Amino acid sequence: MISKVKTTSLMELKEGQKAIIVTIAAGFKATKRLSDLGLVPETEVKILQKTLVSGPIEVEARGSKLAIGRGLASKVLVKLI
Repeated sequence: MISKVKTTSLMELKEGQKAIIVTIAAGFKATKRLSDLGLVPETEVKILQKTLVSGPIEVEARGSKLAIGRGLASKVLVKLI
């Protein structure tokens, strides 16, 4: 039996929330860029800072703090933990 995991975009999370990356819904270059930053499926991430209107979001992953643009963050699908 296959269970469906409820996923949401990294952009939908609030400051302080933690999640596990399920997949990256992007093309090769964006996926490679995220991979180079250590953001790959099964990685735990935490939202550190998020502005209300525009600008990047700050996340923590694998012990590092990263700033990711909203467009790129919207392509990262996660499940809450």
